[in-house]
Amino acid sequence: MEGGNSPDLQLQQLPLATAAVSVQPHTDSFSYKENLIGALLAIFGHLVTSIALNLQKYSHIRLAGSKDPRAYFKTKTWWCGLLLLVLGELGVFSSYAFAPLSLIVPLSAVSVIASAIIGIIFIKEKWKPKEFLRRYVLSFVGCGLAIVGTYLLITFGPNSHEKMTGENITRHLVSWPFLLYMLVEIVLFCLLLYFYKEKNANYIVVILLLVALLGSMTVVTVKAVAGMVVVSIQGNLQLDYPIFYIMLVCMIATAIFQATFLAQASQLYDSSQIASIGYILSTTAAITAGATFYLDFTGEDILHICMFALGCLIAFLGVFLITRNRKKSVPFEPYISMDAMPGMQNMHDKGIAVQPDLKASFSYGALENNDNMPEIYTPATLPIVQEQHGSKAASAPPYRVLEHSKKE
Repeated sequence: MEGGNSPDLQLQQLPLATAAVSVQPHTDSFSYKENLIGALLAIFGHLVTSIALNLQKYSHIRLAGSKDPRAYFKTKTWWCGLLLLVLGELGVFSSYAFAPLSLIVPLSAVSVIASAIIGIIFIKEKWKPKEFLRRYVLSFVGCGLAIVGTYLLITFGPNSHEKMTGENITRHLVSWPFLLYMLVEIVLFCLLLYFYKEKNANYIVVILLLVALLGSMTVVTVKAVAGMVVVSIQGNLQLDYPIFYIMLVCMIATAIFQATFLAQASQLYDSSQIASIGYILSTTAAITAGATFYLDFTGEDILHICMFALGCLIAFLGVFLITRNRKKSVPFEPYISMDAMPGMQNMHDKGIAVQPDLKASFSYGALENNDNMPEIYTPATLPIVQEQHGSKAASAPPYRVLEHSKKE
């Protein structure tokens, strides 16, 4: 009797064991392996991206200092940089499919470290011996701190893994933590946008907070899209779910608006300030979004969370020190705006400005000698204006120096 019931009991227990396996599809060792794969892909992507951007910068500098009349997009160096840029962005994109969002986002400090080192070696930035201590020692200390912070991030990063299926993403999208986070973010974004547009509060923190809020939604959608693509490649097609295309559209839209605000910030502030403050704000907003949407820190103990937060703080300090003593770029003034000088009348004749348009000329009225510029930057030719003085006409030079007496 007991022997006859034992097979039935075994058959009844089989579905329960299968269900338990589906809830926990990965073991801890495999989860750490996925973390390592995602971290290595992110580091590789940011490193290659930094090399690509500096390669394109080198192409522009080389053309500006030579007599080569070609445009920058007709050089092999620029195209090589573009291909490396695409490769690096693909590496960063694919890293989101393996590791948690809160682990991948802070690893963008690798691009800051690489740019600081490549800027000295590859671009050959000049420095004086007396400026070495002031300019580069803090940068090297910042690189060391950023590397230590990156190591802590990888070691103590969140270990939560979940297959990015359409059902899971939809369930996270309508969960109350993320809906509450979205409500707070939308209200904060609208307030910042109002002060920025209506009150002209164009402070760097305001602009970069707008970028960070948009960026948090960008990385959330990037992880969803990348994860669904990887799951589809593995055999479980996810591209027929509407949530995939919703996330794809949101990813593209937020990335475009994020680039718009970054372009506006770059016109007002130095790139080193944008790099340091933007990294801190964007990383904080992205980690918060990952913790509320994907529940990255669920099941993590206090020690791992504290060490991960310590790694973030050390990486923040390292990035700040790297960008602290960067040489600020001096905006190029092609000519002196004479009609903007205080105490002078508006020197316009019938709506036509006295000075010619720039038209790719960096020589007319320039404050520094530009004889080594390419041939395409030839000086502008000023027309000879005929003016009548009294009863007879006389040819006048293209420009005159007006003398004002004390009586005038």
